Amino acid sequence: MAESGIPGEHRSRAAQAAAGDFLLSAVRFLRPGDAFDPVACFMAERVRWALWLPVMLGLGIGSYFALPVEPPFWVALCGLVLALGALLFLRGTQNPYLQICWLISLALFFVMFGFGIAQLRTFSLAAPILERSIGPTEVSGRIVTVEPRERGERLVLERLEIRGLALENTPARVRVTLASGADGLYPGDRVRGRAKLTPPPEPSAPGAYDFARAAYFKKLGAVGFAYGQFEKLPEDASTAPAGDRLSRRWEVWWADLRHRLSERIVTALPGEPGAIAAALMTGERGRVPETHLQALRDAGLAHLLAISGLHIGLIAAGLFFGLRGVLALIPGLALNYPIKKWAALVALPGAFAYLMLVGATIPAQRAFLMTGLMLLAVLLDRRALSMRLVAWAAMATLLLAPESLLSVSFQMSFAAVTLMIAAYEGRRGLFAPSGRDFWSPGNLWRYALGVAVTSGLATIATAPFAVYHFNHLALYGVFANVLAVPITAFWIMPWALVAFLMMPFGLEVAPLWLMGLGIEAVVGTAMTVADWPSAALKVSAMPIWGLLAASTGGLWLAICTGPWRILGLLPLATAVLSVMILRPPDILVSADARLIAVRQDDGSMWRSSRTVNRFAADIWFRRAGLDPGQKNPAGDPSGPICDPKGCIAHINGRKVALAWRAGALAEDCAFVDLMISRVPLRQACDHPETTIDRFDLWRNGAHAIWIDEQSIQVKSVAKTRGNRPWVISRGKQ
Repeated sequence: MAESGIPGEHRSRAAQAAAGDFLLSAVRFLRPGDAFDPVACFMAERVRWALWLPVMLGLGIGSYFALPVEPPFWVALCGLVLALGALLFLRGTQNPYLQICWLISLALFFVMFGFGIAQLRTFSLAAPILERSIGPTEVSGRIVTVEPRERGERLVLERLEIRGLALENTPARVRVTLASGADGLYPGDRVRGRAKLTPPPEPSAPGAYDFARAAYFKKLGAVGFAYGQFEKLPEDASTAPAGDRLSRRWEVWWADLRHRLSERIVTALPGEPGAIAAALMTGERGRVPETHLQALRDAGLAHLLAISGLHIGLIAAGLFFGLRGVLALIPGLALNYPIKKWAALVALPGAFAYLMLVGATIPAQRAFLMTGLMLLAVLLDRRALSMRLVAWAAMATLLLAPESLLSVSFQMSFAAVTLMIAAYEGRRGLFAPSGRDFWSPGNLWRYALGVAVTSGLATIATAPFAVYHFNHLALYGVFANVLAVPITAFWIMPWALVAFLMMPFGLEVAPLWLMGLGIEAVVGTAMTVADWPSAALKVSAMPIWGLLAASTGGLWLAICTGPWRILGLLPLATAVLSVMILRPPDILVSADARLIAVRQDDGSMWRSSRTVNRFAADIWFRRAGLDPGQKNPAGDPSGPICDPKGCIAHINGRKVALAWRAGALAEDCAFVDLMISRVPLRQACDHPETTIDRFDLWRNGAHAIWIDEQSIQVKSVAKTRGNRPWVISRGKQ
């Protein structure tokens, strides 16, 4: 009798061999020739396979969020079991084709794992969402964060009591805007006041930014504005579990420190430089004037205010090299002790403290993870592999917060750093100083060229995401960055670090003043570049499939190294083509039916009002690649013809009625192809091919409409969002 387990092992090897022979025959049959062997190319990429794991994890997370309905939990579980079974069956195989099958199974495992953790994260953060507007009513709660604004401040409150709302229906957190400020109020204070609250707003147009989804993952169940001031109340004992109280105290402690330091900074350095200094040192950007923010965006310098690798790296480098330099001045320590590791031990918690101080944004998390791994490599006498650092940082970020995949900060941050590292791999000394004298003309030229090339790469890497999210491209960002980045790196951030170190002694005024000089130089550069002709290019919205094509092409070019790397240009070309062929909607209607926009023959947009729902109008114009300040075309014969009851528009040979009042329905229903009514269609309106009334808009949100001679296509916000936990259902869809 054979020993136990041997026959089973032989059967497994035989099954693997049979499967390998079948795959080999199939590949030989399908491959047209021997000029290109995809299997050989794939096997040659062995050292890069691990870099695709966070991509597969992100693919699973993205698949979960793309679904129109919430999937059952067994979907992810069954996928994981099937993938794990295939991994166990194919383990140890030496056949290259079966090794590829094993890798496909591993990829499927990570896809389903990403799918599962995204669903688990959604379930774990479930909290009540306000279903309708209420107030003005009395609201009391504890302040979590205080966000300064150019006018007024925003408070995020938790542990809420809302008059007129049952406890089981009370959101976990709400955000309230105070028009008159919140003087004397800090995170941790319990406050009370009157406010009007509404559900988190849904997208202003199909495919636009979904604030309600982002709010769901922050447990933000309502937003609103206050009537008058909020008063401070005596603190009561928390009834939350001990672990929950500890995590909340940790969050509130950092938020309180952030706000108090920000106040000290703007007090010591008043005006616009102080507002930008506070943004760089604490992450509070609300005080920065909109004119400065717009100039920084148009000049391609907005990344300087988004706390990321530049800021975290400079803080860590300042601590590391500063302490190491001081210790090197003491021969007894420098010769007998590992001062390099001592400096790394100080720089690591220093970088973490800065991360928490600025609010642990996604770019800051990525930068800290990479910086931390590099400092850990110093402690362990290892050499860090940069592309793998990016992969592990992406993996850790997605595991901690799967929803971050959908955020523009995650996408742009990782896109920029991935392309830059991929471009510089194997060329580490290309722009490095050639001697000890950094300030020699040759080395300064190398540094300036390196900044220009790096800025250009970052611009290219983030361009698809800038077009998709902001419909905006800064054409002269390279020139602005050549001047602004060195000022930030060698002047602004070093003085920021000195100011941090001097604050415990009350001596921050002088370093902040010196920091302000650099900030004024950067702002002056931004203003100058933003005034150049066509500094900012407005681009119409990119479809989601175009963004996916751009991401696929960029990842393929960055990760692959073989001859098939050039194939990544094909999806990139597809992404560019997607912007060119996408046809904007002919008509847009807001969810409250008070704002309607009609696209004209020349590409401009007519809107029904310039004072109603200006936020939605700005988004519509921006997504169309137009200036939101554009006025309605004067005297355009293709524009709608209006009277007090409504308007009639002629679009691509079709007649469209925009009814403001019920009196327009009877006379328009008989001869139009599309009826859009602000009032309910309580009477028969049979002639139009399509009708959209007040009830349709209330149930389904904003509408986008495409009209041609053959058909009228309608897409609503409700249709694009589906039935998900962050979507409030308003009756039948």
